[in-house]
Amino acid sequence: MEEPLSPTREWLGMVFDWSTCLMMVVTCALVFLIIYLGTRRMTSKTPKGMQNFLEWVIDFVRGIAGQMMDTKTAERYVGLGLTLFLYVFIANQLGLILNFVTVHPHPSAAIGITQSLIDEAVSGGVHVNWWKSPTATISIPVALAIIILLYTHWLGLRRGVGSYLKSYVSPHWALLPLNLVEELSKFLSFPLRLFGNIFAGEVLLWVLLPTIVMGGLSTVMAIPLIIWIGYSIFVGAIQAFIFTMLTMVYISHRVSHHSH
Repeated sequence: MEEPLSPTREWLGMVFDWSTCLMMVVTCALVFLIIYLGTRRMTSKTPKGMQNFLEWVIDFVRGIAGQMMDTKTAERYVGLGLTLFLYVFIANQLGLILNFVTVHPHPSAAIGITQSLIDEAVSGGVHVNWWKSPTATISIPVALAIIILLYTHWLGLRRGVGSYLKSYVSPHWALLPLNLVEELSKFLSFPLRLFGNIFAGEVLLWVLLPTIVMGGLSTVMAIPLIIWIGYSIFVGAIQAFIFTMLTMVYISHRVSHHSH
C-alpha cells in the first residue's frame, strides 16, 4: 500500500489541507466535549466519572505551572495550560485510532488530484487520507508555536517596554546576538519536536500495515503494530506534556523577569 496523500486546494496563493482542517475541527470538538462532560454535573462532594478525570488533569497542569512560577501567578495560566494539553494530546492520538482513505482513479481539482499523480500511482488510483493527527502536519505545530511565543512576548511588553528590551542585553549588551539566537531556536525547536515525533509515528504505521495485511492478520504479525501503537500513544502523551511545560517555561521567563 502506497503512502496516501492529503487532499489539498489552492486559494489566493495559499494551499489548504482539507484533512488537516477537518481534524482541527474534530480535535476542538473533542476538547469541548471533554470539558462539557466534566463540568455539566459538577459537585462539591467527592467527584466521580468525567469530573474526577478533569480535576485530575487540571491538578496535573497546575503542578506543571507551579514548578515554573509562584502559586498566584501560575493560577492565571492553568486554563491556557489545560486547553493546550488536552488539544495537543488528543491531536497526537487521532491518527492512531482510525484511518479513512479513499481511492481516486480520476482527477479531482477540488482535492488536488491531478492526472500526473494518477499516472504515478501504482495501484490504479491515488490514495487520499482524510483522517490523521493534525500535529503530523508541520503547519499546526508551527501555528501553535507562533501563538504561544507571540503571547509570551506580549506578556513581557505589557509589563514594561523598557525592561522587555533590557532583557535582550542582560547581563551585558554583548550577549544580544546570543539572546536573539535563543529566541530563534525556540521558534525552530518548539514545533519541530512535536511534528517530528508524531509524523514519524504515523509514517511507520503505514509501513507496518501492509506487511500485517499481507501476513494474514496473524497474531505474530500484529504484535509489532500493537507495540508501536502503544509506544506512539505514550510518545503523544509525553509530547503534550513537553509542549505544555515549555509553554509555562517561556511564560515564566517573561513574567518572572519583569515581576521585580
